[in-house]
Amino acid sequence: MKSFLSFIQKEFYHIFRDTRTVLILIGMPVVQIILFGFAVSAEVKNTKVAVFDPSNDISTRRIIEQINAVEYFSVEYFLTPNEIHEAFKKEKIGLGIVFSENFNGNLFHTGEASIQLLADATDPNYATSIINYASSIIALHKQSLMIENSVSPDKNAKIIVPQMRILYNPSMKSAYNFVPGVMGLILMLICAMMTSIAIVREKEMGTMEVLLVSPIKPLYIIIAKMTPYFMISCINMVTILLLSVFVLNVPVAGSLMLLNCLSLLFILVALSLGLLISTLVNTQAAAILISGMGLMMPIMLLSGMMFPVENMPDILQWFSGIIPARWYIAAVKKVMIQGAPIEYVIKEIVILASMAVLIIALSLKKSKIRL
Repeated sequence: MKSFLSFIQKEFYHIFRDTRTVLILIGMPVVQIILFGFAVSAEVKNTKVAVFDPSNDISTRRIIEQINAVEYFSVEYFLTPNEIHEAFKKEKIGLGIVFSENFNGNLFHTGEASIQLLADATDPNYATSIINYASSIIALHKQSLMIENSVSPDKNAKIIVPQMRILYNPSMKSAYNFVPGVMGLILMLICAMMTSIAIVREKEMGTMEVLLVSPIKPLYIIIAKMTPYFMISCINMVTILLLSVFVLNVPVAGSLMLLNCLSLLFILVALSLGLLISTLVNTQAAAILISGMGLMMPIMLLSGMMFPVENMPDILQWFSGIIPARWYIAAVKKVMIQGAPIEYVIKEIVILASMAVLIIALSLKKSKIRL
């Protein structure tokens, strides 16, 4: 029995001696429960609402106050409907509300007034949720008006008429939402995982030393390792686009050249991230663990691929900002689905380019040219 307990003690020593193993065993469940508990949420939170109110009367102000009072919405005023469309393309708002002129006068003289609700349906589920929330608030206001004026619902069934307008995805196809996300996920995993494994395999087999003493410079060796995966990722990108357009019927509304340039920039970021991972680990198993599980979960949960970033707590929103896929997916949605020109994706381009430069610099600094 004493020998048996000694073996158990030895196994505990082996586990706790390896810091990475302890982090995986103890830290991973904590991270997963936090991510799934806070990031996985279909609730409407912190949605910015753009309002165009040409009448600016007591009825419109009451409706706006009721919308702004709930925790789901934050109201901003705009001068023209065109500014609302511009804000949609820049992802500054999630819902637009346009009141008809002379809203209060029409409401009490003709018994009917209209409100137009505009939603970005690049994420159909989210668009449906916010429209339902806004419609329910308008319906409650309608009921309160009937009670205040002692009006029978049967006589004024259409006292306020919400008109829905779905932007960029009128048919509400889910493919419009998941195609950009799948592009970001596939390109990141293929580039980062395969590049890190290819370089670490040379270390593990002991052949990296042979490569380093060859006449070729270490930088050229790394570029040679990355080039095949760059070309394979380009083929995957083209395949995904062809399947999206001709099988899933998701059109490329914007510039195809701009979309390709964004994808090539993202591929460069993913390749450089794989290179950085290869400098941090010495075994293929560790490279697969970090580049696979370590990247897949944040991309799926925090990049906006499946759940809106606006729904997450502030700390998770900040953390999602360092995930390259978040900016790539946002840029692809703007160009591919909304048809936005390059000036609307300058922010994403600058962030991805900065990430590429920073990761490459860190990778080169940590790379060992001697073994």
